[in-house]
Amino acid sequence: MIKTKNKKKLRGVSLFASAGIGETFFDKVGIDIVVANELLEDRANLYSNLHKNTKMIQGDILDDDIFKKIVDNSIGKIDFLIATPPCQGVSIAGKNRNLKTMLEDERNYLILKMLDFIDIKKPDYILIENVPSFLKLKLPFKKKLHTVLEILDILYSEEYKIEAKILDSSEYGVPQKRNRAVIKIHKKTLSWDWPKKETQKTVEDTIGNLPSLEAGEKSNLPWHFARNHSENHILWMKNTPTGNSAFQNKKHFPKKTNGKRINSYMTTYRRIKWDEPAPTITMRNDAISSQLNVHPGRKLKNGTYSDARVLTPLELMLLTSLPKNWRIPIDTPEMLVRKCIGESVPPLLLKKIVLKII
Repeated sequence: MIKTKNKKKLRGVSLFASAGIGETFFDKVGIDIVVANELLEDRANLYSNLHKNTKMIQGDILDDDIFKKIVDNSIGKIDFLIATPPCQGVSIAGKNRNLKTMLEDERNYLILKMLDFIDIKKPDYILIENVPSFLKLKLPFKKKLHTVLEILDILYSEEYKIEAKILDSSEYGVPQKRNRAVIKIHKKTLSWDWPKKETQKTVEDTIGNLPSLEAGEKSNLPWHFARNHSENHILWMKNTPTGNSAFQNKKHFPKKTNGKRINSYMTTYRRIKWDEPAPTITMRNDAISSQLNVHPGRKLKNGTYSDARVLTPLELMLLTSLPKNWRIPIDTPEMLVRKCIGESVPPLLLKKIVLKII
């Protein structure tokens, strides 16, 4: 464990940082991110609001001037690097579903700039995380196709120990099932173990005590307000039991204006369960018609179910393991919050990983 009272903090750099949600606990566990880079301006601005002591370099890392700014501002010894290369090019949810189109997607080559940074700054510890299919991605390297792990092994195996695992965040204290590929790299003269699995936390444990809300209602708690939904969506979900999809309803099921049943997956128009960790939070967590986004609800005396709505921003924050007192600017657009949470690695998972640095 990093003992911040007796040991100097590790100086780190964050590449492809988004809003920095995953780094929420870094400062408390002994990692000082001194420089970060993010392509999108809205994410970069939110990062700067959340991590005021970090120098944010906003722009495309493939741009030589931007990359030079990142390196030039990483003054002195850099002990730690975290890199989360954009995963759209390898995600099964994206358009690229085969090797040929993957190789044509220049977003996948962003990882090569990360290698350039490693070569220049030679950090002691490197943490790379992404979707599980990231480990299967192949890139042209030395006139052959290699996986990311093979490239890392070719370049760094003499100096670094390189390990990779797919971790489910719900096994490490996060009340959300979310699989992430984690590549952990450290110099062979140092140590860095994997965290141990823990008892899972449920949705009930995490948000069960929050005030019940119907569509359009607000509470006195910051960020605990419900989105407006169409009358049809509300009707269908009011008649949907906890853990079920509205498609299982005999009467109030999703239908078109002509009354014909909508064709879709059973994961849509679906309430999540109280007694399990939440399913993976996606970027479309604002839509009842998207995957597994609807509050579990509680059965009412009239036989219908409460909370016919998607999760509130506060519920999403807690289910992704953000602290109750997370200091996000109150004027941050709701949809930006939702998108950043949907694309973020849960911060408690990263905390458990970096706490194992000795």
